[in-house]
Amino acid sequence: MSSGLYSTEKKDFDKTLNLNKLKPYGDTMNDGKVQLSFTLPVPDNDKSVEAAKILAKKMGLDDPSVAYHSALDKSFTFFVVYGSVNHTIDYESIHVEAVEVDTMSMDEVNDYIKEHIKRKITVVGASTGTDAHTVGIDAIMNMKGFAGHYGLERYEMINAYNLGSQVSNEEFIKKAIELKADVLLVSQTVTQKNIHIKNLTELVELLEAEGIRDKVILICGGPRISHELAKELGYDAGFGPGKYADDVATFAVTEMVERNLI
Repeated sequence: MSSGLYSTEKKDFDKTLNLNKLKPYGDTMNDGKVQLSFTLPVPDNDKSVEAAKILAKKMGLDDPSVAYHSALDKSFTFFVVYGSVNHTIDYESIHVEAVEVDTMSMDEVNDYIKEHIKRKITVVGASTGTDAHTVGIDAIMNMKGFAGHYGLERYEMINAYNLGSQVSNEEFIKKAIELKADVLLVSQTVTQKNIHIKNLTELVELLEAEGIRDKVILICGGPRISHELAKELGYDAGFGPGKYADDVATFAVTEMVERNLI
């Protein structure tokens, strides 16, 4: 009896995937279920739980429920809220600008440089401005690399210079000129109040003032960086999470050849 009831209920489930009206998937297709978390600067009590529900409703959630709440201290409470949204998106109309290259392996990049550039190239990288984080630039530059992808220091045909963190844009450019850099890599992790936008924009302006912007391949990367944002700011490419040294190296060397910077 129960199995028959279950079969009837299953038939009522919406199984239609419409990419022109895409909704979140929670338990079944098109149920619109979402989960979100936030902190309110109020004590953990019944009133704050109700406040979280009201806030979720104002954010567009239908029938929100507080699945979890916990005091962070006496004046702050963390909430996890579950609910549904009626909004849809036209997935088919979305266009994302991305770096379009067929990523080469380290050995393939070395061979490409030998065949097309015929000399070692120089790459200078740093976390610039007040950014003290080096995880990103180290993953690309350091010999050991990250997640099985060797860093640029291991590449036979690349002279890689990792300047570390908190490098001013002026100092970065000075070193780039001194080393006659072909490629500049900038890592930005700190993004509060869009400080990374200001710093990245300033670097482009300084390079233009020095008259060398068009003579180098300029790349930025970080957790909040996209290729589209990088292009808007005047960079040749932007690499976000999930990208490695071989992705960066492939773009850099092929771009050098395409722009005849050899």
